Amino acid sequence: MARHWRTGAACLAVLGLTLTACSGAKVGDSTSAGSKASGGKCGTFNLAVNPWIGYEADAAVVAYVAQHDLGCTVQKKDLKEEIAWQGFGTGEVDAVLENWGHDDLKKKYITEQKTAVEAGSTGNQGVIGWFVPPWLAKAHPDITDWQNLNKYADRFKTSESGGKGQLLDGDPSYVTNDAALVKNLKLNFKVVYAGSETALIQAFKTAEKNKQWMVGYFYEPQWFMSEVPLVKVNLPKYTTGCDADAAKVACDYPVYDLDKIASATFAKSGSPAYDLVKKFHWTNDDQNTVAKYIAVDKMSDDAAAKKWVEANRDKVDAWLK
Repeated sequence: MARHWRTGAACLAVLGLTLTACSGAKVGDSTSAGSKASGGKCGTFNLAVNPWIGYEADAAVVAYVAQHDLGCTVQKKDLKEEIAWQGFGTGEVDAVLENWGHDDLKKKYITEQKTAVEAGSTGNQGVIGWFVPPWLAKAHPDITDWQNLNKYADRFKTSESGGKGQLLDGDPSYVTNDAALVKNLKLNFKVVYAGSETALIQAFKTAEKNKQWMVGYFYEPQWFMSEVPLVKVNLPKYTTGCDADAAKVACDYPVYDLDKIASATFAKSGSPAYDLVKKFHWTNDDQNTVAKYIAVDKMSDDAAAKKWVEANRDKVDAWLK
């Protein structure tokens, strides 16, 4: 997601050992910029890349600018979220570019271990929720009120939902309150995982094309919304603290001001890459544009970033001042 992710269930790693992400990337295979940077020289910049296309777009542009404008050697590492945060303490991950809340990780790594620091907003506003395909919202307008979901539960049954309606989630590592929401709102549904962002998008695309019943977890910013404008289901209104106890959550997700996290060592290193991370700031539309270049137009990350940077040089120059 987009998106707010709860990690730990899908991966297990131990600090002090070589860390391996679920996706296969290793933390521990290069020297961090924090240890190499000196006198403004960039050195190696280790950039975590979490598994969703919006983050990939962030990383594509930051890496391109770091390489071409600052002369950095960028090491991208495909890592699930908490695995990346563990890398701050070992000096093996320098920055995470899109954090969706994660108060638990901030407490552990910023407040308690002091191995990470906040590095400011990305400018992106994150929305998580339950969505239905446009055809379904048009055919049954009351479906966008959660209180009507049980009335239609039988229509959402699948072979994987055990006789209940299916609520389709994405990657199991994404932070989601959905199982608790289903239980606490007394909904006759079961959370089923598509397994990845790509699979979740394909499921929504197929549901819209074939007019299939589907309700699932989704998020913005996300380029797919411009192709298939999913319609949000209204859950009980979010109020501050309503999600404090994960087991008792019975409210919608908040709107997230997405932010960046950096290694505390990296932040003190004098690396120009840290200044770039701090100043990196763009809009949901910017991110969706680059994400679409990668996901739909099948451009490489580098080519997508180059196209966007050349069209938005004024924004990039502001990051470099």
